[in-house]
Amino acid sequence: MTPARRQNFERLLTPRHIAFVGGADAAVAIGEARRAGFAGAMWAVNPKRTELAGIPCVACIADLPEPPDAVFLAIPAVAVPDAVAALSAMGAGGIVCYSAGFGEAHEDGRGLEHRLRAALGDMVLVGPNCYGVINYLDRAALWPFAHGGSCPGYGAAILTQSGMFSSDITMSQRSLPLTHMISVGNQADLGLPEFIDLLCEKPEVRAIGLHIEGLADIPAFERAALKALTAGKPVVALKTGSSAIGGALTLSHTGSLSGANELYQALFDRIGVISVTNPAQLLETLKFICVAGVPRGRAVMGFTCSGGGATMLADHAERIGLDFPAPDAATRDVLTGLLPPIATVSNPLDYTTPIWGQAERTAPVFEAALAGVPAQAAVLVQDYPAPGLDETEGLYRNDGMAFARAARKAGIPAAICATLPENIGAEIRAAFVAEGITPMQGIHEALNAVEQAAWWQGARDRIMASPPAPLLTVTTRDAGFMTEAEGKARLANVVPMPDGRVVPGDGLTAAAQAVGYPVALKMMSDQLAHKTEAGAVAIGIKTPEALVRASEKMCADVTAYDLRAVRDAFLIEAMAPLPIAELVVGIRQDAQFGLAMTLGSGGVLVELVGDAETLLLPAGAPEIEAALRRLRVARLMQGFRGGRVVDMTALAGRLAALAEFAVTQAAEIAEIEINPLFVYEDDVLAVDALMRI
Repeated sequence: MTPARRQNFERLLTPRHIAFVGGADAAVAIGEARRAGFAGAMWAVNPKRTELAGIPCVACIADLPEPPDAVFLAIPAVAVPDAVAALSAMGAGGIVCYSAGFGEAHEDGRGLEHRLRAALGDMVLVGPNCYGVINYLDRAALWPFAHGGSCPGYGAAILTQSGMFSSDITMSQRSLPLTHMISVGNQADLGLPEFIDLLCEKPEVRAIGLHIEGLADIPAFERAALKALTAGKPVVALKTGSSAIGGALTLSHTGSLSGANELYQALFDRIGVISVTNPAQLLETLKFICVAGVPRGRAVMGFTCSGGGATMLADHAERIGLDFPAPDAATRDVLTGLLPPIATVSNPLDYTTPIWGQAERTAPVFEAALAGVPAQAAVLVQDYPAPGLDETEGLYRNDGMAFARAARKAGIPAAICATLPENIGAEIRAAFVAEGITPMQGIHEALNAVEQAAWWQGARDRIMASPPAPLLTVTTRDAGFMTEAEGKARLANVVPMPDGRVVPGDGLTAAAQAVGYPVALKMMSDQLAHKTEAGAVAIGIKTPEALVRASEKMCADVTAYDLRAVRDAFLIEAMAPLPIAELVVGIRQDAQFGLAMTLGSGGVLVELVGDAETLLLPAGAPEIEAALRRLRVARLMQGFRGGRVVDMTALAGRLAALAEFAVTQAAEIAEIEINPLFVYEDDVLAVDALMRI
């Protein structure tokens, strides 16, 4: 972004004056600017009205008293390009274009959107087809509907690709501190990458929340997200929609294992973006990060005044990989002296009702546990009484505030969590936010937020120590299959292959004699992407007579399957020894994401189990080894029930060499799949390979 456009973005975000251009929608936006507390000048443009929401109208943009810093534009789409040109000519700063009927609607709209962009000059534009911008920090709003939300001087900046969802978030009863709300619309000018890049520089922005339907420029998003990561600003993304991403359709197994969602998740993992699956988790995770901060690890100290609550904490924490470390002997002795006899010293700790609400008794328990247990975060479960049943609310608050003080003393992020989301009211939430303790709504949401924030810290440490190489940009085009033998010849210097020969039908027995029985027989044809389905594979052949019978049957089966696929060319290979495990390894090109590598359980387990991990390339051996260890089949490779153990580092090194080969050959090779890849203690064997070039 040029310096002039960056300056105009700041004018749009923190305007001295706003021009509202349009009719009824512009009048509503004037009211929302007032609701936000905007104290600057406001002007209205409408040739048919004398006033809008009490503001006198001028007839045209040229009649404005001076170039406006910000413009709310709500006029018919066909008139927008000329209005943008007029604003650019007079030196306006930026525009929120609420108008719809552009690229999201029809072909003519795409033409209007092109004209709009061409008319911008140095101005910046949000939209079109968006709700707009709310700046809670500086009390400025360019927004067409009633909005809520508040800011204590810090918080989350949220960017959404859905206008209604952005409005819903402002109305949420979650006490999430907000600095900015931006509905990005069609992103004809400013898009998610630009907003992330600009907002992560603001000290008041502690985290950035995203609602993503799709990304137009993956490399730009990666650069912006890495900038936010470097700045210490977590990005939390809710990705919705599962439509297929552009790129060549694939006939490989790994194509079905790594679709659009898996590629997005691989991108998020690569650049340290926290991925959530529902709106409530988006808000709760942002709230925990903004109010409490980010824990340095996954160890948690939990407190409840209920055995049931303690069990709920422990159960969900185990599922998501959080740890509740047990108190050591010294801490156990201290807590035993502080707790009633009916209490059991543990983590999570049920401190029991005999001392409930008595801060002089619960505070020492909180402090001793947090001082003696090596926890990096703390959670207290508290469900507050409903309005009208508040005679005991003070007792709950006593414990809550005692916990808040103990957590601050321990210097770790902490949350007070209601078992049920609605069981902690707005006034109580506000009181805890003021104390720097996050009021969380739902046990699962609270623990998920702690785990996700801890994951982010680990990802940041890893990425800062070894930043990923930029993603490749690929040009997808039609690609044809090579035969298995041709593909294996290409890969022979990268991955070990079985000893084999390609021969015509009359050379089968000599070839089998050369490689040694038992052998595998495969027909070689560029029309046989899946040889098994066509009957073009026979294994475990032990004699020349069996080989002849197998070849005759194969020719008949392939003829019945597809006469055009029949070839007088066969691959004879030595049978491989039984492996410890079988993997499927696929690398393919995607029009948006570049090269993607998918690793999974291979052989017959590919589609039955669906055990797969996807990485974007380039990726090194450490990232590949981490992905391997996340597979369920990893247990089989790590000595399951006394079995043989795979050298996972050596395996990752072999796969990293394959990934590097694909990167260097990306201009020619569209897809590689090895299935199965036989895995042994310290090496591998590519039993079958598919390649498109």
